[in-house]
Amino acid sequence: MICAASSAATTRVKRNATRVAGFVAILAVASMPALAAGDTRTAFRPCIDPSNLPFANDKGEGFENRIAALFASKLGLEVKSYSFPQRMNFIRNTLRYRLPGEDFRCDIVMSVPAQYDQALPTVPYYRSTYALVYRKGKGLDEVKSGNDLLALPAERRDKLRIGFFDRSPGGTWLVKHGMEAQAKPYPMMSPDPAQYPGQIIDTELAQGKIDAAIVWGPIAGYYATRVPGVEFVVVPLRSEPGVKFDYAIAMGVRRGENEWKATVDKLIVDNQAAIVQILHEYNVPLIDAKGDPLG
Repeated sequence: MICAASSAATTRVKRNATRVAGFVAILAVASMPALAAGDTRTAFRPCIDPSNLPFANDKGEGFENRIAALFASKLGLEVKSYSFPQRMNFIRNTLRYRLPGEDFRCDIVMSVPAQYDQALPTVPYYRSTYALVYRKGKGLDEVKSGNDLLALPAERRDKLRIGFFDRSPGGTWLVKHGMEAQAKPYPMMSPDPAQYPGQIIDTELAQGKIDAAIVWGPIAGYYATRVPGVEFVVVPLRSEPGVKFDYAIAMGVRRGENEWKATVDKLIVDNQAAIVQILHEYNVPLIDAKGDPLG
C-alpha cells in the first residue's frame, strides 16, 4: 500500500511510474489533446464485469473502475459502465455488441494483454506476473521464489497440494517440474455467477484445502490481504523457457477507432504516476520488462 502523505512513498511511486512507462511509446501521442479532434464522446464507457474484484465490479470498487473514473475526469466526461460477466465471448458481447440502429454499449475494455487480437490494444499501463501464494507459518516460510519451492526435500514437496486455474501457466509449470501429483486444477470459468477468482485464496487456501496457489498477480496481491486473522505470503514467479508468467497489460478499444486509441494512449502516458498509485493500493505486484519487482 502507498501512503499519499509520505513524500518518500510519493517519490517511489513517481520513480516506479517512470520505469513502467519506459517501454511505452510516447512520441507519437505527446502533442495530442486530451480528446482527439473529431472524436465526440459524451461519456467514458468501460465494458466491465459486474463482480470481478480486484479488477472491477458494478459498485465501482475495482482498480479498473478507479482508473476509468480518473480518465473520465481528465476528459471532462462522466463514467457510464456496461456490465457483463467476463466469461466466453466477453468482447463480442460488450465492445462489439450493437443492435441494429443503436450505438455500441461501451467503448473500452480496461484490461487486455498488450498483444491482443480481439480488439485494438493501447500502450501498456502495467506489467505483472503470476504468483505463488501460501499461508505463513504452515511449513513454506522459507519459499521466496519458484526455485525455492522446487528445492524442497522430496518428502515435503510430495505432500503439497497446489491449486491453479486450468489452462493457466501454473499448471504448465508444475507439470514441467514433475509436480503433476501435487497439482489441483480449478475451473477458470464457472457458470455460477457468484463465483470469483479470489475464492482459490480466501476460501480454498485459507481453509487449508490446498497448501499453496498459483494465480495471476493482481488476484494474488489483492486477496492475500482480505482474510481476517490469516496471513499470506505472495511470491512473484519469473518466466522461464517454456513457461511465461509475466504479461504487459493494456486497454482495448474497437478496431478502426484510431483517434480514440490515441486519446487513451495519451491518458495512460500522462497519468502513469496516478495509475501506479492505484495499482499499489490494490497490492498488485508490479514488475519491469526484465521481471524485476518495482519497489
